[in-house]
Formats: sequence, C-alpha cells, structure tokens
Amino acid sequence: MADMSPLFRRTEKKRPEDRVVTLVRKPGCHLCDDAQEVIEAVCGELGSRWEQKDITEDEELYRKYWEQIPVVLVDGAQHDFWRVNPDRLRRALTS
Repeated sequence: MADMSPLFRRTEKKRPEDRVVTLVRKPGCHLCDDAQEVIEAVCGELGSRWEQKDITEDEELYRKYWEQIPVVLVDGAQHDFWRVNPDRLRRALTS
C-alpha cells in the first residue's frame, strides 16, 4: 500500500478525543465569547480537547486571521470564522 497513489489511500479516521480544537480570539470580543460557549459544549460532549490563543500575542496569527476572528481551527486547519455552528463542528470532529 505504500506505493499506492495518495489519492487511493484511505486515511484512518480520528476519534473525537484525538482531535484538537483551537479558538483564535482577542480580549473583549463578544463573538469570541459566543464561539467559546459552542466549542466548550461540543468538545465537552465529544471528549475533544480544545485550547484558545490570543491573537494579540502572536504575530503570525494576527497576520493570518485578524479580519476573521474568532477563528476556529480543527487539528491546525481552519474550520470556521466569525460564527461557530455546533452541528458543523460536531461533524468535523466525528468524521
């Protein structure tokens, strides 16, 4: 299988508890607070880990996401911004 084209290789499905959700936020942001509530609820339900990063303390995050905060990453890849849909996040963590 190692010599098979990457297009035909199946990747192993990750379990929700093996996933990491990152909330990129800034202080005083009401949309960030709303996003955090959704993330806490969905991650709590599924057993996924989550973390938050302050965009004002990281130049790279600031450069990439300033106009989109709050930004939600799943396993380091951008998943959502501005508003977080709980059903969409749940699907991302269980697929």
